[in-house]
Amino acid sequence: MCVKMKKNSKLLKILFRTVIGFLVAIILSFIAFYIYTLDYYRVDSVAENTVITQTMDDYYIFEPDTIPDKNIGFIFYPGGKVEALAYAPLMKKLSDNGITAILVNMPFNLAVLNINAADDIRNDYNKSGNINKWYIGGHSLGGAMASSYIADAKYKFNGLVLLGAYPINDFDIPLLTIIGSKDKIANDEKVKELESLLIIQGGNHANVGDYGLQKGDGKASITREEQQQITVDAIIDFFTK
Repeated sequence: MCVKMKKNSKLLKILFRTVIGFLVAIILSFIAFYIYTLDYYRVDSVAENTVITQTMDDYYIFEPDTIPDKNIGFIFYPGGKVEALAYAPLMKKLSDNGITAILVNMPFNLAVLNINAADDIRNDYNKSGNINKWYIGGHSLGGAMASSYIADAKYKFNGLVLLGAYPINDFDIPLLTIIGSKDKIANDEKVKELESLLIIQGGNHANVGDYGLQKGDGKASITREEQQQITVDAIIDFFTK
């Protein structure tokens, strides 16, 4: 009897240590992930001072206010570990051309944590019914996650726009891909193989947004404003052709 009790006691100790070890590993993983997310690219002064039409809980709205509304909605997923509002200047330029641009504020600045964010936005806008055509897109990781979302999207979209990114899923809607010739982050053979590809000569990866230089990126030979304007012109043409 004593021998059996000792064996059971040893088993309980082993089980206890295993459970404690497992819990400690989970806690340390959460701490490591939290520390990892604290290191992200922040907005510059231009982005900070960009006018936003409306701020919602999980996204920002940029609506046309100076020219006729084209009744086109564009949902945009930010790049990984980039503060969402770094893309505010790009979104504002689109809205100045008649597009309702909607910039998603991702949890911990990682689109992979909320791939289906577009569903909530479409749900909200379905109540107003003022958008006739919908597009979705994103930059870098945000673009990849937008392409992942569109493969099984709950709602219909008229096209996908990828900036410094390439699709990771198959889909049957029109695609526009834009990349800078100096982009060293998304400079992948998969991008070069795409048919609907616009290469901005002198552009790089980081200048899509307003968050400064990005580690590992190439040095742009055109200004951020020039690259963004070329990007906007191409997107507007894609939306309206």
